[in-house]
Amino acid sequence: MTVSDSDTQTGWVPEADEDEDSGEEMPLSMRLSIADTLTLGNATCGFMAVYFTTTGILIPHLTGSDESGMARHSAATAVILMLCAAVFDLFDGLVARKLRSSPMGAELDNLSDLISFGLAPAYFVLVYGMVADDAHQRVAALGAVVVLLAVVLRLARFSCVTLKDGMFQGMPSPFGALTVVSIVLLELPFVATLLAILGTAWLMVSRVEYPKPRGPLAVAMLSWIVAAMGLLAAWAFDAPGGQLLLQTGCALQLVLGAVIPLFATARRVNNFRDNRREARAAQLP
Repeated sequence: MTVSDSDTQTGWVPEADEDEDSGEEMPLSMRLSIADTLTLGNATCGFMAVYFTTTGILIPHLTGSDESGMARHSAATAVILMLCAAVFDLFDGLVARKLRSSPMGAELDNLSDLISFGLAPAYFVLVYGMVADDAHQRVAALGAVVVLLAVVLRLARFSCVTLKDGMFQGMPSPFGALTVVSIVLLELPFVATLLAILGTAWLMVSRVEYPKPRGPLAVAMLSWIVAAMGLLAAWAFDAPGGQLLLQTGCALQLVLGAVIPLFATARRVNNFRDNRREARAAQLP
């Protein structure tokens, strides 16, 4: 028996002897905060995205159903659920900073992110490889595994590495998940789709800096998510120009993923130059 196990056991028995009611009180580590509830909403949305991808896209394809409208509606619903998960992920962090966060909040956040932004988009890629006419199932499965592992490594690194305030190292997993599904929805040739997905996975585990969504940036991100939901709804219900609007939104998502780190890099370069100028000015007599 380890030292920690022994400490736990000896600490538990006297409490039970001294007060029978003490066992009725829920331990602090097991109490859910408001932020934790939002985090569980994130996980629920991710799981339901997998459900709609399976029942509305994969199963009709395997059974030979000709109801293409169901596949479109289900694909849109699955992606909207991932967008809802991103909203929950955005607000649980804001609420945790404003209010109390439970001791297991960070673990819940990582596990929920793994479901919504790791499993759900990877499964979306996997199903794409099975239903698309020009796709190669086994190669698509490899791409899906790469996406999943990239999110796993990113979340593990985020838990272990301390970064400077206001910045992420690597593309955030919610942004990466939405970029992956945007690539699939663009309906590019299979090779181009696979390369773009692998590039996104690399960005998630890279050292490229992305700003954290706080203040005006958080408002902009929320507005973009709401706009993306509208584009998906227009596409799902076959609205006039819905296909073109969706493809424009997906292309913009890819452009944002490539351009945002350029601003962070430019700011870092400017800060470095300013620090050098200050250092030189301080050395002058």
